[in-house]
Amino acid sequence: MTCPDKPGQLINWFICSLCTPWMRKLWSSRRPRTRRNLLLGTACAIYLGFLVSQVGRTSPQHRRAPEQRQHQNRDAADAPFPEIPLDGTLAPPESQGNGTTLQPNVVYITLRSKRSKPANIRGTVKPKRRKKYAVASLALEGLNRLSLQPQEAARVAGAEVPGHAQGGNLDKIGERSWRLVRGPGVRAGGPGFLLPKTRESNIRIYSQSSPSWLSKEDIHRMRLLADSAVAGLQPVSSKSDVHLLVLERSAAGSVPRCGPSPCGLLKQPLDMSEVFAFHLDRILGLNRTLPSVSRKSEFIQDGRPRPVILWDSSLSPTSNETQSSVKLTWGTYQQLLKQKCWQNGRVPKPEWGCTEIHHHEWSKMALFDFLLQIYNRLDTNCCGFRPRKEDACVQNGRKPKCDDQDSVALAHVIQQKHDPRHLVFVDNKGFFDRSEDNLNFKLLEGIKEFPEYAVSVLKSQHLRQKLLQSLFLDKVYWESQGGRQGIEKLIDVIEQRAKILLTYINAHGAKVIPMNE
Repeated sequence: MTCPDKPGQLINWFICSLCTPWMRKLWSSRRPRTRRNLLLGTACAIYLGFLVSQVGRTSPQHRRAPEQRQHQNRDAADAPFPEIPLDGTLAPPESQGNGTTLQPNVVYITLRSKRSKPANIRGTVKPKRRKKYAVASLALEGLNRLSLQPQEAARVAGAEVPGHAQGGNLDKIGERSWRLVRGPGVRAGGPGFLLPKTRESNIRIYSQSSPSWLSKEDIHRMRLLADSAVAGLQPVSSKSDVHLLVLERSAAGSVPRCGPSPCGLLKQPLDMSEVFAFHLDRILGLNRTLPSVSRKSEFIQDGRPRPVILWDSSLSPTSNETQSSVKLTWGTYQQLLKQKCWQNGRVPKPEWGCTEIHHHEWSKMALFDFLLQIYNRLDTNCCGFRPRKEDACVQNGRKPKCDDQDSVALAHVIQQKHDPRHLVFVDNKGFFDRSEDNLNFKLLEGIKEFPEYAVSVLKSQHLRQKLLQSLFLDKVYWESQGGRQGIEKLIDVIEQRAKILLTYINAHGAKVIPMNE
C-alpha cells in the first residue's frame, strides 16, 4: 500500500487503518445485532461529519480563483473607454481631486459586435408627410434697418450668391413673413436680432483632437455656423426657399452684408441630408463640399433644426438656368469623359472641347452622387430611375423629356474663381429612402476610374465607425435624427449602396487609381 501524498488523504487513510480491525472484531462478536448496528451507524456518521468539514474548508479556496478572474474582467469592462449612449446624451467631463479634469475620448465611438435585427433599407427613413409651413418671405418685425433695399438685394441674389436663380421683384416678398420670436434668448438692446453666444458649443469635441478627416479649419467653420450670433438675414430670391444668414455683428450703424462678415445659407428642414453629405465627403477624402451644420433657428416661428451651409464668395457667379459656372449637356459631358482632360498633366487639344475642370473631378462627383442618390446634377430629368411625385423633376414637368439625352443640360457644376480645375459640390440633397431596385446607375455612366482612397474607405469596414464619430460632433443634427439609433439607419443605407458600388466597379472592370490632384 502506498502512502498518500496529500494531508486530507493522509487523515482519511489513518482513520480507516485504525477503524478497520476494530470494526471487524465488533462485527464478529456475539453481541445483539441491534446494538452492533447502532454502533456501526454512529461511527459512519462521525466519519461523514469529518469529511463534510474538510470539504467546507477547501471549497472557499477553490472559489477564490474564479472570483478573482471575474473581478479582473469587471475592471477591464470599466476601463475609461465609454460608448456614446443611444440617445446621444453625455455627461460633462468629471473633475478629479487634484484639480485636473478627466477628458473622455468620446469621439471614438465603439460599435456593436452584432446588430440584433437588420435594417429595412426600403422603408427605414421614408419621410413622413407633414403640413407645409408657410415660410415664404423674409420681412422681420422691427428689422427694417437690417433689411436690404430691393435694388441691393437683387444684386446680392443675382451676383453674390452662386447656385441660385437671379432675384425677381423683392417687393412681392412679405405676404407671409418669418417673424422674430422674442424671448429671454434675444438681447433687448441694439438691433434686437443678435443672439447671445452659448456657453457650450453645439459642435462637441471632448477628446484632445478632432477626427483626422476634419481639418482645424473645418472645425472652426462648423463652430462659426453653429454658434455665432446672427446679425441679419438677407433674401436670396423670391422663388427660392434658401436664405442668407449674416453671422456675427458688423460695424455699428451699417447694413450687415456678406463679405466682411461670414454668412451661411439657411435651407429648409427637408434638406438636412446636406449635413450628412458634408461628413461623408470628408471621410471619403473628396473634400469638395462646403462645411455644413444643423442649427435651430430661434428667430423663425417653427424653430425646427435647419441646415446651414457656409457661403463662399470665391465661387464663380452664375446667371444661367442650370445654376452652373460651366454650361454642359449630357452629350458634351460624355465626350469630356472620353478625352480625359488634363489627366497626367496632358494639355488638351482645342478640338477636344475640354473645359478647365480636371478629369478626376467627374469620377469623384459620380461616386459621391451615387452613394447619396443625388440626381439634380447629372440627371436633372430623372431618366435613370423611377421618380416620385415629390421629386423636383416631376414637379417641374421635366420627366417626359428623356428621348434626347444628349441635349439634357447638367446643373450645379460649380468652380471656384481661384481654382477652376476643381469642382465644389453644392446643393447636396440626398435621398435615403430610394430602394435598392430603383438606384440611379445613370450617374455612373461613362466613368471608367474611381478614386483609390474613397474606394479603400468603402472596403475597409470602418465607414460606419467613422460616420458615427463624425456626425456625433454635430449635436443638433444627432438629436434631430433620433440619436444613435436614427443615425445607424442612415448608415445602413449608405453601407448597402457602397457594397453595390463595389460590385459595379468589379463587374465593369473600372480602374481604381490615386486622385490627389
